[in-house]
Amino acid sequence: MSATSNPVDVHVGNRIRLRRTLLGMSQERLGNALGLTFQQVQKYERGRNRVGASRLYDLACVLDVPVGFFFADLPAQAGNADLPDTGNAQGMAEPAPSLLSPVLPAMAQDDLTLLSRRETIELVRAYYGIEDSGTRRRVLDLVRSMSAS
Repeated sequence: MSATSNPVDVHVGNRIRLRRTLLGMSQERLGNALGLTFQQVQKYERGRNRVGASRLYDLACVLDVPVGFFFADLPAQAGNADLPDTGNAQGMAEPAPSLLSPVLPAMAQDDLTLLSRRETIELVRAYYGIEDSGTRRRVLDLVRSMSAS
């Protein structure tokens, strides 16, 4: 494989990592579920290795998402710009919506990277670990008041 990864492979890898971390799953555990080493999972997540169709299906099953999840929010320029636009011709299915889209509409890649950071995942889990909704609301208000924006 060339030194430069295909942007689509990188996007799919980022989506694999995002879903895996949202589930609190290690690369090793995902690899075991797929019959792979954690290094192979790591290469998929970095976009260094392309994910084949059957492996993508297996990933969707293990990560409990539709296959379309991995392509959600794919920037138009990530694909091959020289391919003709076929629209929805010949019965092609509409792209699957992102599982995060009700909460997080079309996000920039930087935002997706931020969401997949371990610190972000831990913060969200801790926040939702607060059982009292009033306390959760006060924590949110506190964090908002402390933020720079």
